[in-house]
Amino acid sequence: MKAAQAPKRRGAGLTRRPWWPAAKRTLLVAFFALVGWLLYEQAREIEWSQVGATLARYPWTTLALAAALAAASHAIYSGFDLIGKHWTGHTLPVRQVVPVTFVSYAFNLNLGSLVGGIAFRYRLYARLGLDNATTTRVLAASLVTNWLGYLALAGVVFALGIVTPPEGWKIGALALRGLGAGLLFVALAYLLLCAFSKRREWSVRGHSFELPPLRLALLQFGVSTLNWSLIAGVVFVLLGQRIDYPVVLGVLLLAAVAGVVAHIPAGLGVLEAVFVALLGGQIAKPELLAALIAYRAIYYLAPLAIAIVVYLRLEAGAKKSRQANQAGGKRRRAPDSPARPASARG
Repeated sequence: MKAAQAPKRRGAGLTRRPWWPAAKRTLLVAFFALVGWLLYEQAREIEWSQVGATLARYPWTTLALAAALAAASHAIYSGFDLIGKHWTGHTLPVRQVVPVTFVSYAFNLNLGSLVGGIAFRYRLYARLGLDNATTTRVLAASLVTNWLGYLALAGVVFALGIVTPPEGWKIGALALRGLGAGLLFVALAYLLLCAFSKRREWSVRGHSFELPPLRLALLQFGVSTLNWSLIAGVVFVLLGQRIDYPVVLGVLLLAAVAGVVAHIPAGLGVLEAVFVALLGGQIAKPELLAALIAYRAIYYLAPLAIAIVVYLRLEAGAKKSRQANQAGGKRRRAPDSPARPASARG
C-alpha cells in the first residue's frame, strides 16, 4: 500500500506546484551564467601570455615526473572496484573490472560523478552481465573507499592548521580546525564500526549497506590516502616544489570538496579560484595558473583521451560477446537433424 501511494503523493505535489520545473531550470541557467561571468571577470585580470610562457619553460623532467605520478594515481583508483568485487563476490575477471573503473574515473573527473562515476559504471557493468543491485554495491564500496582517505587526510591537515583560510572567507581558521577534527572522527568511527560492530548491515532510505571486515576497511583507507597523496604530488611537482607539500595537499583537499559542492564538472574554475586565493601571495598568479593548466592537461585531459579509446573497445567487446551468446543460443535451440533413412545408411 505504501509503495502504491508514493507516486500519487509525488504527482499531487507536482500539480500543486506546476511552476517548479520551469523555475528550477531558470535558476540553473542563472547559476551557470553567474559562474561564467565570475570566471570571465577573473580571466580578464590574467596575463595569458605570461601563462603560456611559463608553460613553455617547464623542463621535460618535471612534466615526466608529474605524468608518472598521475599514472600511478589512476592505476590505484582503477583498483577501487576490485575492493567491491571482493566485497560482493561477483565473478567478473580483473581484466574487465579495471578498465571499467578507469573509464568511469576519467569521465567522472571531466564530466561529473552522475555521468562518469555512476552512469558509465551502470552501463558498462550491465553490458558485462552484472546486475544493477551488485553494481550499486560495487559503486558504494568505491565511493566509501575514495572519501575515507579524503576524510582522514583532510581531517589531519585541517585540524593541524596547515592551511589558513584567507580573510573574508565564511569559514575561519578555528572553524576549519573544528571541521578537520569532525572529518577525522568520521573516518575513525567507520574503522571502529568495521572492527567492533556486531550489527553488520544498515539501512539508509531503503538501501542496505553492509560493513566490510576490518582488513578490507584498512585496505580502503590505505589505497585512498595513497591516491589523494599522489594527486597532490602532481600539483606539488608542477609548482616546482616551492610550496611545502602538506600545504599543497591541504589546498587541493579544500578545492576538491569545493568542486563537489559547486556541482561544476571537473571543478572548472573552482580549483583555480581556491589555489589563487590561498597561494596567490606566495607564487605569481601566471606561474600558479600555468601549473594548474598543466595539472588539468596531465591528470584530467590525457586520461580522458585514453579512456575514450578504452570505452570504445569495451563497447565493441561487449557487442561481440552478445552476438556470440545469441548465436550460441540459436544453435542450442535448433532442432536435431532428422535421421537418415535406413536405405541411405548402406
